[in-house]
Amino acid sequence: MGRYVFAIVIGTVVTLTLLFVMQLLIVTGKTALTDPRERHKLEFVRVKRNENLNTADLTPEKPPKPPETPPETPPQEMDNINPDAPTISVAAPTVSADTSIGGPGGMNIAEGDYLPIVRVAPVYPARALSRGLEGFVDLSFTVTSAGTVKDPIVLQSSSSLFERAATRAVLKFKYKPRVVDGVPVEVPGVKTRISFQLEE
Repeated sequence: MGRYVFAIVIGTVVTLTLLFVMQLLIVTGKTALTDPRERHKLEFVRVKRNENLNTADLTPEKPPKPPETPPETPPQEMDNINPDAPTISVAAPTVSADTSIGGPGGMNIAEGDYLPIVRVAPVYPARALSRGLEGFVDLSFTVTSAGTVKDPIVLQSSSSLFERAATRAVLKFKYKPRVVDGVPVEVPGVKTRISFQLEE
């Protein structure tokens, strides 16, 4: 008799426990289904294919044409040049020098005298040109054993405006050096006149 009572009590407890657990599962399941935070809505949209699509509209547009090159500027005519404008002409320098070396009995012992190779015309000074001045410069210098010019000295000039231009021109002169006993030597005291003249 005691065994049956005990079994009934145990069975009742187990049944009530199962019912409680089932009720709990049902309640929690409803909450999960009704909670909007746990729901993820997926929508599928089917796009209908447009069979009447005009493929000509899909061709890319042609790039714009590059701008045409501007017409070449015609050369300017020279009608405005005054043919009576004065031109500049610098006269070639006149070189005069003592080319002999005195030896015993007045004999010339130079085996090969110096000779001018390059003579550079001077640049006409702008101030003298603006005033219409003409003139000359006498200079003395030394022809070195290498054929260059050194130590130019102005002896006289018609105007100091020409002296710097004349000196710069003389320093650019080139000579074949004088040779004595097979050795090139310097020749001091070479003189030259540089004239500045305007063409009429």
